[in-house]
Amino acid sequence: MSHSAPVLELDARAAAGRDWALRQLGLADARFAPASADASFRRYFRLESGADSWVLMDAPPAREDCAPFIQVAQLLHEAGLHAPRIVARDLASGYLLLTDLGRQTYLQRIRDGGAQVDADALMEDAIDALIRWQLASRPGVLPPYDAVLLQRELQLFPDWYVARHLQTATRIEQAAALEGIERLLVESALAQPRVYVHRDYMPRNLMVSAPNPGILDFQDAVEGPLAYDVVSLFKDAFLSWPAERVERWRRLYAERARRAGLPVADDAEFERQFDWMGVQRHLKVIGIFARIQYRDGKPQYLADVPRFIAYVREVAVRYRELTPLLRLFDELGLHDGGAAA
Repeated sequence: MSHSAPVLELDARAAAGRDWALRQLGLADARFAPASADASFRRYFRLESGADSWVLMDAPPAREDCAPFIQVAQLLHEAGLHAPRIVARDLASGYLLLTDLGRQTYLQRIRDGGAQVDADALMEDAIDALIRWQLASRPGVLPPYDAVLLQRELQLFPDWYVARHLQTATRIEQAAALEGIERLLVESALAQPRVYVHRDYMPRNLMVSAPNPGILDFQDAVEGPLAYDVVSLFKDAFLSWPAERVERWRRLYAERARRAGLPVADDAEFERQFDWMGVQRHLKVIGIFARIQYRDGKPQYLADVPRFIAYVREVAVRYRELTPLLRLFDELGLHDGGAAA
């Protein structure tokens, strides 16, 4: 997009952000266009001048806080990882001017490249970066991923997906069964070693870059369960991998993480931690995708709910303790095809 006619279509915040960024860069003009969408209230725009490019983050102060983004970016840099650097900031207005990590996410590379893409190589880079992130962990630096937060996330499923989207009221015995499952999932999460958790470490937020990967969307990072980012990477919102490939990558992570000195449990226990952590995340995401539609008016995310229904079912069927969750999904009509989604 040029700086001429299309600029007139910009809303006031985007136009003000563009003008601020140009002043910070000492430029009279630059190409300015949306860089990516976000499930939150943040927006990203790319400025280009010749061969140079930057990204403007627009985070309205009434809706978003830039401080966590700045803090976690610094932690990632200290860990030797590739995250955006902050060129300029105006926190009162909610603007950050960032270095540009590139144009292609892991998700785009994998989807567009098909069989030509070496997904194993991409995932190995992501695994190695994740291990470096976890090794950099220091207690008390990031907010805790504690029982309160874990439970609040789990509540999104009954509140937003079951009650709001399915328009269904759970019976007393169904609510009790769900509460029992939630208790198991929270206990399992809290029993794991605590490390830095990106909280959305998936191909959509990893850029194909040098060094690889570039890491984005990290502002919600916390200190919590070691398995969380691992399962986010291999069972994400927009790609489904064959179970045997997920298992291979999970074992590769465990081997490399142990060798690096991380306190990863033995294979059987780590597999269970990984699986149950995934169920907690998947229930949360199903609820979030419903909330994004009904609260924020972004319906496109609900189309990916069937993927998470399948994730939950494929794990629940393998653990006797999770049988009540499988039964609840059956009663709600949440089958692999996601008919109710």
